[in-house]
Amino acid sequence: MEDRVLLVAAYWRTNLTLRQLAPLFGISKSAAGRIIDRVGPLIALRTRKRFRTDTVLIVDGTLVPTPDHAVAEQSKNYRYSTNHQVVIDAGSRLVVAVGRPLPGNRNDCKAWELSGAKAAVGNTTVIADGGYRGTGLVIQHHRERGQEELPAWKEEHNRSHRKVRARVEHAFARMKSWKILRDCRLKGDGVHHAMLGIARLHNLAFTG
Repeated sequence: MEDRVLLVAAYWRTNLTLRQLAPLFGISKSAAGRIIDRVGPLIALRTRKRFRTDTVLIVDGTLVPTPDHAVAEQSKNYRYSTNHQVVIDAGSRLVVAVGRPLPGNRNDCKAWELSGAKAAVGNTTVIADGGYRGTGLVIQHHRERGQEELPAWKEEHNRSHRKVRARVEHAFARMKSWKILRDCRLKGDGVHHAMLGIARLHNLAFTG
């Protein structure tokens, strides 16, 4: 099992083709594919079920390029991608939930609910960027029509909001050091299992 987990982790980290990866483990290409399909879901992050009443979460969406047109659509990066809603704990900076992938042309305010991320966190306080307007999440203040500038207290609140929300961007940067999230060749649920597995490995690495 240790070797199988290592094979899956090596595949996600390097994004080598199965033809390149299999000889490194002394197995066939088809055997490597079966191991990834079977073991990948076992490594997946388990969504946290309960949160303390004072917990603050951060959500944002990230795009993962994938050629599987069954789950992807052309997005703002002009490639076929999937939209993944990732939720982290603002205090621990650990990933606590990942929504199911949606086509990359879905905006975040809709993907938040449709992916299941909203249901996963319940009534816990969640902060987000301006792409989540109308969702009830805590976002930065915006100027109203005809308003030239925000009051000083709102500007200060926005600076604090941006500083905290940047933590989810840092989590994305660490997760996307796993090259499969830059160009995922897996089909069907493969991209979802890869995102969940990398989220769990990210948490393990972050906590030492």
